[in-house]
Order: sequence, then C-alpha cells, then structure tokens
Amino acid sequence: MKEYCEFESALDILIGKWKPVILLQLISNGTMRFSELQRAIPDINKKMLTQQLRELEYNDIVHREVYKQIPPKVEYSISQYGKGLSTVLQALNDWGASHMEHMDGLYGVDRSGDKLGDK
Repeated sequence: MKEYCEFESALDILIGKWKPVILLQLISNGTMRFSELQRAIPDINKKMLTQQLRELEYNDIVHREVYKQIPPKVEYSISQYGKGLSTVLQALNDWGASHMEHMDGLYGVDRSGDKLGDK
C-alpha cells in the first residue's frame, strides 16, 4: 500500500495536460521566459500556463527567478530537484511516440486522430 501512495504522490505532480509539456520544454531549452514558453506551447492560454507553473514551482520542480528591473523580467528553469524527472519524462515522451505509431498501425489513424483516407 505504501508504494501505491508514493506512486500517487509522483503522479499528482505530473497530472495535467500541460505540466509534462512545460517540463519537457524547460528540460530541452533550459531557462525560458514566460513569453517563450507561450510561443513554444501555442495551445496553452496565459491563465493555464501561469497556474501550471505555480504548481510546479510550489513542488520545487520549477525554479522561478524574478529580476528587479523595469520592465520586470521573470525566467523559469528546472530546479535542481526537478532535474530528477528528466529521465522519467524522456522515457514517457519516447513511449508516447512509440504508442502513436502502434495505434496508427492498429487502426490506420494518423496522429491527428483522423482516419486515413477521410481527408
């Protein structure tokens, strides 16, 4: 039972459509500003990006650096603690790509979810 609770704790940090995407961007690109993250993830809105970053910062997965200047400058990066997720996230990303190929082979569906030939 204890192992289940630890697994659930780890999942709580990663649950959400955008958290793994944000983390992969920060792992791949290093330090990024809010606007850079928004450009890198065009389907996320400002409110959701802010909320997800705050939750990741609260869990010490993401580090937020505020520079006292005008205009204000804020940068986000993976915290030292959060770097431990790098191999897990990369493995999930790789498995996701493999899974999409598998599903395409099974059902003849391209990555957008449309059936081949229905275009």
